[in-house]
Order: sequence, then structure tokens, then C-alpha cells
Amino acid sequence: MVSSFGALNTAYTGLVAARQGLTVVGDNISNSTTVGYSRQTVTTSSMTPASTSGFVNPLAVGDGVSVDGVARVDSALVDAQLRVTSAADGYAQETATQLSSIESALNEPGANGLSSSLQNFWSAWQNVSNTSTSPSAATTVIAAGTQVAGQLAAGYTAASQQWGAVRSSVDTTISSINTAAEQLATLNGQIRSITASGGNANGLMDSVGTLAQTLANLSGATVRGNRDGSVDVLLGGNPLVEGTTVHSIAATGSGTLAGASSSPVTVGFVDNPAATAAVSGGKLGADLAMLAPANPGGTGGAIAEAAAKYNSLATSVASSVNSIMQTGSNAAGTTGLSFFALDPAKPAALGLSVIPTDATGIAAATPGAGAANGDIANSIAALTNSTTGVDSQWESFVVQIGVASNAASSNASLTATGLATAASAQSSYSSVNTDQETTNMLMYQNAFSAAARVMTTLNDMLNTLINKTG
Repeated sequence: MVSSFGALNTAYTGLVAARQGLTVVGDNISNSTTVGYSRQTVTTSSMTPASTSGFVNPLAVGDGVSVDGVARVDSALVDAQLRVTSAADGYAQETATQLSSIESALNEPGANGLSSSLQNFWSAWQNVSNTSTSPSAATTVIAAGTQVAGQLAAGYTAASQQWGAVRSSVDTTISSINTAAEQLATLNGQIRSITASGGNANGLMDSVGTLAQTLANLSGATVRGNRDGSVDVLLGGNPLVEGTTVHSIAATGSGTLAGASSSPVTVGFVDNPAATAAVSGGKLGADLAMLAPANPGGTGGAIAEAAAKYNSLATSVASSVNSIMQTGSNAAGTTGLSFFALDPAKPAALGLSVIPTDATGIAAATPGAGAANGDIANSIAALTNSTTGVDSQWESFVVQIGVASNAASSNASLTATGLATAASAQSSYSSVNTDQETTNMLMYQNAFSAAARVMTTLNDMLNTLINKTG
């Protein structure tokens, strides 16, 4: 049978456990609105009575309760799922944003779109075919051609500026990634130190979890836990954070759209320039995909492909119009005239310009058919109906961008829903429920009162035994 003094210690351990429980409950309630905070619980175990000289007292019931620690309520699976969905959402949201910007720059459908300007251009040529000797008709077609050239240049410039903005965003995102990685590595060191000395590093682990999710959203990084409570962060299998060591990343490559083909933008590790950081997720992954150079198959980066399309359209409209007009003659009988010029020193969309300044530069007639003939102008006007002409190419491009933008927007909505679901799952598992904590508080409060009552009763018993018996 346990001694009376031993029973006092048993009751005391109950007081200690209840007090610790109340402390943890108070901390949980205080942090119920703290972002990233994981609920904590007290872990206890029964203290088995020790045998003396090999003799086990059959009446022994235990030596009280042992407070083993304070556990952080989390799930590696739920946390990993949240990071995966966060990486997917970061990629999808950025992709949708950039494709939407490309689509907005098209100004289609509308009076300010290239399709409207092309229709005005072909109509002006039709007018020239009907009144080939009219100076006003020539002025109109020159102005319409200048507008087409200006819109192609504006489209290319918008793409170039968007490419530059995304390139700058890559550097900014990388700076944020490196900063978060350094903070996480510092926390790793603190966690190692605290856990090695038997301390509680739950709050630091919460901060690590928040930083890990940030890194996943920005770069698609994955996390690998270590036995000492620290974590490693990986980019495509290569460590970004390894314990307390940070392998910072940096972007290299062209700073302008013009140099994207010869010097693509890539991300590598600063301490190992030969290694490429395989970033395929998160916001950074989406931006790198957008910055990819155009290719012959049309499957390159969306921004560069848009710029390439503007160049292609400029070359196409110049070639198709010039090839027909060069076969005609002006009022003076001059042949071999061209309507558009392309500056070889510039991208085609920026180098496209109108050559004629008045009616003398426009060859609208079939040679020898007389100055009033407008057959050549009519043939140029008929280009609007070509299934392979500029109009058809532009329409196909607009539809392609519209479909891609719509698909990206839908995907962004789906990933946002997935992220919200994953965040809700984590919250349900790890966040603080104030109703539950209130119940726990009452439980620990009653346990504390009961243990205190046991100690009071034992104290009265001992007082009687020691002071009131002979």
C-alpha cells in the first residue's frame, strides 16, 4: 500500500498535469486567430509504481501522472497536400493573369482591334479600285495602311513590355524565395537547438510550415522532414534549404524579349552555376514558362509566341500586298512599286511602314489598261477573303489566345477551389476550436480542483495522525 506521503506526491502530480493542461489551453485560445498556428495538447502517461528489492506490492495503484510533453497537432499528409495545391494554384493564377494580359492587348472584338483596321484597309483598296485616279482615295488607303502598321507595332511593343515586366517579376520572386529560405534555415537551427535541450519548438515549427507553404506557392518546392525537427526544402530534387544551409538561386539569361531566343531565362543555384534549378511549379514556374522563347512549332512561351505572331503578320501583309502591287502600274505607267517596306534592322512588326506618300506611289492599274483601271487594287482588296491571308491568320491567333486564356482562367478557378479545400482540411485538423478548448479548460479545472481536494484530505489525515494520536 502506498504511504500517505507518497499519496501526497501522487496528488501533486495531478495538480502539475492539470496546471500544464490549463496553460496549454490558454495558449491555444490566445492563438485561435493566429495564422499558421497548430493546436497543442498535453501528453501524459501513468507513473507505474517501482518495485522494492524485487517485491511488488499487489495493492500499489500507481505513483501519479507524468507530463511527457506538449504535442503539436498536425498531419504530414494534410500539410503536404496543402503545399501541393498551393504550388498548383500559384502556377495557375500567374498563367491566367499573363494570358489575360495578352488577350486584353488584342482589343478583340472591337473597333480598336486589328481586324477592324484590316477591314478598313481592304475597303480603302476597294475604293481605290473604283476611283483609282482620286487623290483622296489614295490618301485614305495610305492612312489605313499606316494604321495597320501602327497596330502591329503596338501589339509587338505590348508583348515586349509584358515580357520585360515578367522578367523583372522573376527576379523579385527569386528574391522572395531566397529570403524565405534564409528565414526557414534560421528556424531550422533554432529548432535543432531547442529540441536537443529537451525544449518545446512547436511555435517555430508552425513558422516553418508557413514558410514552406510560401515557398511551394512561389516555386513549387517540396519539403522533406528530418528527425531533429528541421526540414529540407527541395527544388526538383535539389536542396534549396538543407538544414541550416541555404543554396540560393538566381536567374540568368536575356533581360529583353529580343534576346530571349539566343539567351533563354533559366534559374540556377548561386553556389553551383552548373546546376539548373528545376522549377516547374508555383508562380516562378509559370513566369519561366511565359518567358520561354518562341519556336517553329508555336509551342514556346506565350508572350514570345504572341510577339512572333505580330512579326509574322507584318511580313505576311507586306508580302501579299507588295507581290500584287508590283505587277501593276500607277497613273504614269510606272511598275514594280511596293506599298509596304520592312526594316531588316528591326523586328518585322516594328519595321513595317508604308512607302507611298501620295497617289503616284500606288500602282492600282493593270499595265497598259489605262490610268483609270483599278484591277490591281481590286485584287489587293480581295485578299480579305483569302483563307491563308492576314485576316485568317489573325482570326486564328485571336481564337487561340482566347481559348488558352479561358482554359487558364477555368484552371485557376479549379486550383483556387482545391487550395481552399486543402486549407480547410488542414484547419479542421490543426486549428483551434474554442468550444473544444473551453471544454478542455473545464476538464483541467475540475481535475485541478479534485487533485487539490485530495491533497487537502491527505493533509488533514496526516495532521490527525501526527498531532492528535498518542
